[in-house]
Amino acid sequence: MCQYLPKQSTMREWWVQVGLLCIPLMAVYVHMPPPKLSFAVRRWQHAGKTFTFRGNKIFYIDTPGTLGNTDIVLLLHGYPASSYDWSKIWHQLTQHFIRVIALDFLGFGLSDKPLPHNYSIFEQASVVEALVVELGLANQRINLVAHDYGDTVALELVYRRDQNRTGHLNIKSLCLSNGGLFPEVNYPRLLQRLLKDSTYLAPVLLRIGNYMFFNNGMREVFGPYTKPTNAELWNMWVSIRYNDGHLVLDSLLQYINQRIKHRERWVGALTTTSVPLHLIYGPMDPVNPHPEFIELYKKLVKRSTVTVLNEYIGHYPQLEDPIGFLAAYLKFIHSF
Repeated sequence: MCQYLPKQSTMREWWVQVGLLCIPLMAVYVHMPPPKLSFAVRRWQHAGKTFTFRGNKIFYIDTPGTLGNTDIVLLLHGYPASSYDWSKIWHQLTQHFIRVIALDFLGFGLSDKPLPHNYSIFEQASVVEALVVELGLANQRINLVAHDYGDTVALELVYRRDQNRTGHLNIKSLCLSNGGLFPEVNYPRLLQRLLKDSTYLAPVLLRIGNYMFFNNGMREVFGPYTKPTNAELWNMWVSIRYNDGHLVLDSLLQYINQRIKHRERWVGALTTTSVPLHLIYGPMDPVNPHPEFIELYKKLVKRSTVTVLNEYIGHYPQLEDPIGFLAAYLKFIHSF
């Protein structure tokens, strides 16, 4: 057996050398500057403005539309993206509404991303209310369109509206899309579960994560024939990395636990409100799968109308099928 000791010792020395080399390389990687904003996202940024909410800058974009119309639409994006999610239907919306507005929630996109910070759905709803006041729209009736994370923010706004809690947002209608409205039929991705629940692992994962992991993970939630292009995913990635946003992803993900804790409040608001409701749903969504999600929605939310898009549309219907999404939404708006 002694004849193998030199070889084992050499192998141990080799692994030690590799480990010592990896430490400075990892340090360099972790401290690499974020990628520059893409041309498309910079153009989006230049079209928008910021306002201050509790000491933090919130990015928003407010585009005038058709003067003959009096309706205003406000769009609420999902996790982990930004208002740029609505870019594929933005111009078309301006042809049907007098104003088209979207914001980046605190911690997302081009808004500030304070760390440490206890991000919550309640705070994001207050951000939306503050924007409405900032724009002088507190007395205007506003149509809300929401996706994913934005769905839950919208339900908190509906709850406040119905309970006369703040009165800053007069909701004319609400259109939801592919959000985890019901925790019992919502299945977060593995990485999301690790980030939201692992106190020690999450900081490591956030710092070593890169565009390759992001690219692979995002493609999983799109339909098989509607995968985003590399340029589209890069637009998402640079928006996340802006202001070191990748370091707050675990804090933002606490919304999943908040959905569970406050299910009665938000599902209750959804099932009892008098606000006109519509759901646009991509059925090939692994996070809110068909038919579980849609069957429960129809069972509990009887006042809502529903559009189920092509069977191959996934979690991002406004990006995967912008024409179908827009047609469904305008049909809903014209119905009342």
